[in-house]
Amino acid sequence: MITTNEDLKEIVRQKYGEIARTDSTQGVNVDCGCGPSSCCGPASTDASYSILMNDEYSTINGYAADADLGLGCGLPTQFAQIKPGDVVVDLGSGAGNDCFVARAETGESGRVIGLDMTPAMIDRARKNAKALGYANVEFVYGDIEDIPLPNNLADVVVSNCVMNLVPDKPKAFAETFRILKPGGHFSISDIVLVGNLPDGMQRDAELYAGCVSGAIQQQDYLDIVAAAGFADIQIQKQKAVTLPDELLRNYLTTDELKTYQQDGRGIFSITVFATKFATKSTGQPE
Repeated sequence: MITTNEDLKEIVRQKYGEIARTDSTQGVNVDCGCGPSSCCGPASTDASYSILMNDEYSTINGYAADADLGLGCGLPTQFAQIKPGDVVVDLGSGAGNDCFVARAETGESGRVIGLDMTPAMIDRARKNAKALGYANVEFVYGDIEDIPLPNNLADVVVSNCVMNLVPDKPKAFAETFRILKPGGHFSISDIVLVGNLPDGMQRDAELYAGCVSGAIQQQDYLDIVAAAGFADIQIQKQKAVTLPDELLRNYLTTDELKTYQQDGRGIFSITVFATKFATKSTGQPE
């Protein structure tokens, strides 16, 4: 029985290790289970996850097919306002796809650092970077709750469907704040809940789509971001994760189903932007 945050992280690490070792030509088909042991990725079928969660990457500059394991729920780099020469950190970088997209934006004069807590993912990402000949993209092993990077390093932080898997979200966002330069910002895609879900539905949604177990209420998520010290918090994109009617009918009558589909409740992919404002010596925002 899972009782600690370390237990949760170890399960995610093991599942992502399995995914990292999967032959990319065969696709990913790892059953992440339900409840706290779920990880972000295909659960019942690859097709169901792709329809519900993934956004299209293949036409974006810097996209690397060998580094795309289909584990995201948004396109944070598309909204991250990355400029040439920026230092970009990707939290939960997986096989490196978002890092390579970020590198296309920051150019050879910039620097991109991917952080992941799964050794097999780090190994795969490093091989991908070497194959692409990118000398300014590096991958670091570490925990988002205790990021092994210095203060005030990054101009931009991105993350794609990873924070929901982190047990201690306040600490993770506090660490994100720490590594950003004053005036820097993040763009993070993640899974959140809006409103109360019918009993049992969240568990079955995890079986169907993965990536739901660690999701919290959207307002609670935004409150955690604000409590970490961030300002200018905004939702750049929101996309409903539309569960099939056959799943919803397990919990809702026909009339309840109509109401549920119209009242704004459910599971959503959001991309959130926030800024670490520059501060004076007094500690107050300029």
